Amino acid sequence: MALADGGKGLVLGALAGVAGVGLAVMCYQGYSSRRRASWAGPNSLPTGQAEVLDRLEALHQCVSELKDEMRALKNALPTLQEQVREELRGRDEARRASPLHRTTPTRRKRAVGAISSTSAEARSSEEAESEGGYMTALTDSDDEEISDEEQREEEQEEQPEDKLSILLERIDYLHHGTESDKRESLNILLEQREEFGQNSRLLWRLLRAYSDVHDVSATLEDKKTIAETGKKVGEEAVSLNPTCADSHRWYAIMCGIMTEYDTVQNKIKNGYIFKDHLDKAIELNPQDPLSYYLLGRWCYSVAQLSWIERKVAATLFGEPPSATIEDALTHFLKADEIKPGYSKVNYVYLAKCYRDLGQRDKAKTMCETACSMNSVSKEDEDAQKDLELLCPALGV
Repeated sequence: MALADGGKGLVLGALAGVAGVGLAVMCYQGYSSRRRASWAGPNSLPTGQAEVLDRLEALHQCVSELKDEMRALKNALPTLQEQVREELRGRDEARRASPLHRTTPTRRKRAVGAISSTSAEARSSEEAESEGGYMTALTDSDDEEISDEEQREEEQEEQPEDKLSILLERIDYLHHGTESDKRESLNILLEQREEFGQNSRLLWRLLRAYSDVHDVSATLEDKKTIAETGKKVGEEAVSLNPTCADSHRWYAIMCGIMTEYDTVQNKIKNGYIFKDHLDKAIELNPQDPLSYYLLGRWCYSVAQLSWIERKVAATLFGEPPSATIEDALTHFLKADEIKPGYSKVNYVYLAKCYRDLGQRDKAKTMCETACSMNSVSKEDEDAQKDLELLCPALGV
């Protein structure tokens, strides 16, 4: 508003100046015409009067030229302010393009204030009222306005990111908490989805939250609904950011969960999807033990398929899934290599693989290691039940 008022004041002042000069010229022209009508000519005038007349003629010429210049200034003023804005905007964009020359809005304001103060001390009061003085004031005011605008943009860019980081830290904490913590995590993510729904870091955590709540849900209907919703979120997550390993991994997990509730055909289909996205997750993050453990589980399940199940898969999809116990063992060992003592359930499956391959001593060692570990997840609790059957059979 101050900038607009200043521009308006300059325009009105310039118009008043033009009107004043025009009035003076008109008065002078009338006076000159009357004087000339009463004179016979320059030769009839005394020498002093002729000299005065010449000077008045020169003054008339200067005033006419001044009038033309003021008219041009009047025509230029309406666009002057916008031209200055455009020039400043171009300079500001150039500064933004170079991080080495970028200063914070606060520093720019201080610099502008210092420049304005120095300029004000160096100028006289007449210069401050001149066009040059106005240009300096316009530049300073506009730079301050651009600084404020830039500050707002930076706040819009930085604040949501800071807010999201704080939110995700809390979500990660709740993921390792109690059943109520897991439900709270899902509720928070659903509330924040409208604001951060296009961020893959939030979406894959939403997938994980659906998986967590599925595990702690009591009824089959609730579990199925959660699994179906989670799978849809997974499709959105991998589509939004195909390079996010976590999105691929948790989408694969949701597809694996869906096999508990689907038809035989969809179970096999989800099995293929599960494998494809696990492979992609490992490609994007080859140091993730969970992905190797899950791929080991897939291979172990496929290796256990009956002849009938393989024929059904071949009939529906042309080629049945293929994997061996050796493949499964390789992936379980890789998970333990990346993170030794990765999980109790991983050692249980290592024991199963060695047992199936006839390596009883290694199977017993894996069972003993698993028995020495605490159960920290629902899968570990299920693994403990397997151990209770596996250990006696191996003589542990």
